[in-house]
Amino acid sequence: MDLESRGIPSGFIASCEFQQAADAQQKSLGIKAARVFVPHPIQDRTDEEMIELARQSIEQIAALVSKN
Repeated sequence: MDLESRGIPSGFIASCEFQQAADAQQKSLGIKAARVFVPHPIQDRTDEEMIELARQSIEQIAALVSKN
């Protein structure tokens, strides 16, 4: 949120397993961060699988850093 407060578009990407934790953190901090959630788990995926996850989410990911 520091970047956003300086006019720099930002956000985060996490696996859907962490959505509830992200919601709770946003609520406790009083912020609304831009975010994209991808299917869980990601830690054991191959490079090719990670590329496919990125391809599936590329429009949402690009929106994290672009002003509309």
